[in-house]
Amino acid sequence: MSEKKRVYELANELGMAAKDVLEILKREGYDVKTTSSSLLKSDADLVFSQIMADTKKKEAAAKAAPAVPPPPPPVPVATPAPASAGSAEGEDGDEVHLKSPITVRDLAQALDLKPNAVILQLMGLNIFAAINQVLELDIVEKICAKNGKRFVQERREKSNHPVFERKPSAVAAAEAKRQGRPQRKVGRPPVVVFMGHVDHGKTTLQDYIRKTKVAAGEAGGITQAIGASVAQYGDQTITFLDTPGHAAFTAMRARGANATDIAVLVIAATEGIMPQTVEAIHHAQAAKVPIIVAVTKIDLPGADPDKVRRQLQENGIQPEDWGGNTAVIPCSGITGEGVDDLLERILLEAEMLELAADPDAPFEGLVIEAQMESGMGPTANILVRNGTLRIGDWFSCGATYGKAKAILDTHGKRLAKATASTPVKIMGYTGVPEAGETVVWQPDEKAAKAVADEELAKRRAEELAPKRAALTLEDINLLFKNEAASASLPELNLILKTDVRGSLEAISESINGIKSQKITCKVIHSGVGEITENDVILATASKAIIIGFHVRAMPGINKIAKNKGVEIRLYSIIYELLDDLRDAMRGRLTPETKEVLLGEAEIMQVFNITKAGKICGCRVNSGSVRVNLKAKVYRQKELIYSGLVASLKHFKEDVREMKAGQECGIKLDNFEDFEVGDRISVFQTQQIAPEL
Repeated sequence: MSEKKRVYELANELGMAAKDVLEILKREGYDVKTTSSSLLKSDADLVFSQIMADTKKKEAAAKAAPAVPPPPPPVPVATPAPASAGSAEGEDGDEVHLKSPITVRDLAQALDLKPNAVILQLMGLNIFAAINQVLELDIVEKICAKNGKRFVQERREKSNHPVFERKPSAVAAAEAKRQGRPQRKVGRPPVVVFMGHVDHGKTTLQDYIRKTKVAAGEAGGITQAIGASVAQYGDQTITFLDTPGHAAFTAMRARGANATDIAVLVIAATEGIMPQTVEAIHHAQAAKVPIIVAVTKIDLPGADPDKVRRQLQENGIQPEDWGGNTAVIPCSGITGEGVDDLLERILLEAEMLELAADPDAPFEGLVIEAQMESGMGPTANILVRNGTLRIGDWFSCGATYGKAKAILDTHGKRLAKATASTPVKIMGYTGVPEAGETVVWQPDEKAAKAVADEELAKRRAEELAPKRAALTLEDINLLFKNEAASASLPELNLILKTDVRGSLEAISESINGIKSQKITCKVIHSGVGEITENDVILATASKAIIIGFHVRAMPGINKIAKNKGVEIRLYSIIYELLDDLRDAMRGRLTPETKEVLLGEAEIMQVFNITKAGKICGCRVNSGSVRVNLKAKVYRQKELIYSGLVASLKHFKEDVREMKAGQECGIKLDNFEDFEVGDRISVFQTQQIAPEL
């Protein structure tokens, strides 16, 4: 087998950026798509020799060229409006400002020339280029000089999205100003979120990368909290966030997207795009982060990556290998096929983003998950966004605050400090914070407590403030129709306890999403941590059910609950919890009663029997008539009686049932006001399970 070399390996040997080498190879006609693509070693050696020869030639030409005097200073003019990225406007109009990568079209527009004219000039330099081909910067410089312009390369603006803003935070800026020091920016690892439909292989893929076995230990095989981890690839670090794919975790998934630099959309090649995949696409697009598509499970029978590419196009994402700009990388979390390509692409995207943070700035972070842990108290898994977190630092976090008593990495190892893009667990909170809260450095306990108290007061004021929602005519009509019924709707009260704050949010949202006009379901109390005696006392007073998700009841609590008649239900999988909850709601409803018409008879004659009273002689016209069934008597379509069939007689014999075409005597319970021509309808009552 011929020996091969990857593009990024060739770039390392040349001391060049992998993306630049990739562009050169594409221009020269090599079939390479990503920096992980392979070349025959003979081809790689040839390219290496050519590039090195060109470099030496340029260096020799530069030494031999006469010294060029610097351009004269620009004549002061009025400040123009900011030009676009491809604008040719500069000082005195003799400068061309462009951002790389620069195509033939970009250069033509900047020089105010037709693309064909630029292509002809390139041919004069022995370069045969298409209109969309990316040009080397030295070639751009030569074409500009040929047209009497001076080329000025501008740096591409860094990506900007809600969490990792490229400008310093207000706290960091204020502290820098107070200290009188300039802000320092250094590169930081990319933060990558894995998003997608449930059971499409997100965690398994990360397991292969991290060499861990997280997925096997999760209930139901479903990730049910946002986890963070760090992976080392070569000499570079990548921070991963793993978000749940189940529909109930939409809010958590949205938070995961907004906390990251790059989104990896995981789609199983065996199933294609599913409902939660589309949601994940929308969350990533809303966060304005680059998307990389990982098509997983390609090792399984029935895998169809091209089907995934077609579905991506239908959802507005154009695959790179089909002429678009989104990388679609087939891979397997079991065999590891394509994983290197995926990691290479992540690092390439990160390189383009030019991610940076200020390690000297006051610490700032984001709460990924929060919980109450036995023996540790309130803890939070956070992602450091800027600055450096150190042991002993005071911080505020929404309506809580604290002091960093311990900093633990993703393996539980204690750290002295944590820098940007590092996921860590903090001990020292005064209470369990909300997931998604911002953690901000404070100079001391007094300042931290003041900020938290102010936020707490603000939230309480918002809770007490009357809330008015705009009503539509349809809403008003519905209110009038259901006004009487709503006052007496049965209620199912719940006390909800979960292991982490994110699960609490997700389950509460799902419960609120169960709609019914017959019964209301209300979470009267919720919290993070184990089920306690106080929960049972509250459930007794409010006649509530206690729901526990990934938590246990404290010792002796089950006995207390049983004595007080309180039901405790524990779950580890969310859809089982929701299904049982719907059943419980139905159980609180009175079953619906439905009358099924079994037969009809017409009164032909009325008999007055001694001791027995009046009996009507009837003909059964349809169905059948049976003893003890419900009967209704109609006279000219008007209901005059509703009761039971007391007895049936066929001639002188008592019978249980008479069918269509037969004649019989019918005695009704407590009714004798018969007339010839009255109709008797017989019904059977059925109990129907109520719907919500």
